[in-house]
Amino acid sequence: MQKNAIVPYILIMAFGIGLIFFLSLEGANNQEEIAAEHAEEDGAGGEEQGNDGGSTESAEFDPESQAQQSCVSCHGSSYEGAVGPSLVDTELDQAGIEEIIANGKGAMPGGLIEEENIPAMAEWVLSLE
Repeated sequence: MQKNAIVPYILIMAFGIGLIFFLSLEGANNQEEIAAEHAEEDGAGGEEQGNDGGSTESAEFDPESQAQQSCVSCHGSSYEGAVGPSLVDTELDQAGIEEIIANGKGAMPGGLIEEENIPAMAEWVLSLE
């Protein structure tokens, strides 16, 4: 009797694992599309902020604000990890963080941050405690 009661749970668990696997493949295949959507969102926000005329985009870039828009959904609201790894007290160096921001890693797509802002974003990540 107990053996028959376990079978539905095993089937549900196998279905869940399979579903997660196929959804992760779908996300990996859409990295460019996801990055383009984020770029469109960032472009709309940049137009509103960029009307002061005097400074370049790099001077206007606010890493914390960008992280609130692009990173918290995977790295958590305190950046200590959720779906993605913790950004707090990372063992990566500036170059390693810049590489991941530029090119992505795993399910994280590259291109979420404009190229000229990547060093500032990596520096901000290193400042998290």
